[in-house]
Amino acid sequence: MPTFDGREYQARIDALADTGVDIHGEATLIRSFNPASVLDAGCGTGRVAIELARYDIETVGVDVDASMIAEARRQAPGMTWIQSDLATLSLGRSFDAVVLAGNVPLFCPIETRTSLVRACAAHVRPGGAMIAGFQLDQDYELNDYDLACDAAGLTLVERSATWDGAQFAADCSYAVSVHTR
Repeated sequence: MPTFDGREYQARIDALADTGVDIHGEATLIRSFNPASVLDAGCGTGRVAIELARYDIETVGVDVDASMIAEARRQAPGMTWIQSDLATLSLGRSFDAVVLAGNVPLFCPIETRTSLVRACAAHVRPGGAMIAGFQLDQDYELNDYDLACDAAGLTLVERSATWDGAQFAADCSYAVSVHTR
């Protein structure tokens, strides 16, 4: 599993934002579901969680990487940040939406991907959604993800090729999937 330098990673995000790149596509899509609460699973430095909190959405960020969580805490010390392995996550509560943005399943060992999906899905309240986006050329097939979601009690309701809703096709290299409970 890769390790990161949270400040360096955040500096790259800030540089993109400074050039006018919209770095909040994930948050925009999540907000379209009108959640009151969101679990940002694999939150990194907190980019998505912090943006959601700006809209008064209660957001909890979880990441396994200590450096990423430290940077998230530095940027938004009043928010809830938890360092934990998503494959074994058990917060004892559910959320209106759980988001896995930025290739989260691809950053965990292949053998724990099903556990990651199951553990994250366990935090989706009835009627809630799990929204995940990841590259499709990294040894993780959409069918495997969908089967893991199905086994966790989630149903696919929509899929796009980007966070801003571009139509998905079989030859797409990225997918954003919305599963509901």
